[in-house]
Amino acid sequence: MKHIMLSAGAIALLVASTACSKKIAAAPPPPPAPVQTPAAASAPARTTAAKQTPPQQRSAQQAVTPTPRSNTITPQERATLNQLLARMEDALFDYDKSTIRTDAGTALKDDVAVIRGILSNYPSQKLVIEGHADERGSQEYNLALGDRRAHAVEEFLTSMGIPTTQLTLISYGKERPVCTDESEQCWQRNRRAHLTAAP
Repeated sequence: MKHIMLSAGAIALLVASTACSKKIAAAPPPPPAPVQTPAAASAPARTTAAKQTPPQQRSAQQAVTPTPRSNTITPQERATLNQLLARMEDALFDYDKSTIRTDAGTALKDDVAVIRGILSNYPSQKLVIEGHADERGSQEYNLALGDRRAHAVEEFLTSMGIPTTQLTLISYGKERPVCTDESEQCWQRNRRAHLTAAP
């Protein structure tokens, strides 16, 4: 009888433990995490990053773009330009004339390469074409004559490919002579067109 009761107790214990283990195993698994596409997965990260970056910092980051080199020349560069221009031969004119002579055309053609180099290196720089006259005649007349001479040189240079936008004109008439002797040789030197760098 004892053996029967022990066997029955063992069976009951075995059944109870099996039932408990089944109850534990039967617990439902946790719900699977929602599946995200690569685009959806990366979207929250971008949103979070944008929220974490203050607007001032974002504008500072956008503002860090390389700026082009300024085309403004320094006083030292201007002095160098004026030295180059001073070495160029002036275009000389006949008495009371503003047409480009053969020798003036040759001098200007020789100067074109230097002028083109200057203007390509400094695209915002302008060159001044100065028109001059000798001392004979009234101030008003010589100012008009100097202006015609400056225009003649401008037309010549633009025909050689120099951009008009980088040329400006001024007439000094007889106010700035390079020679003050009263002789034809001196007067000839004053009847000229001269180039210089605009301020």
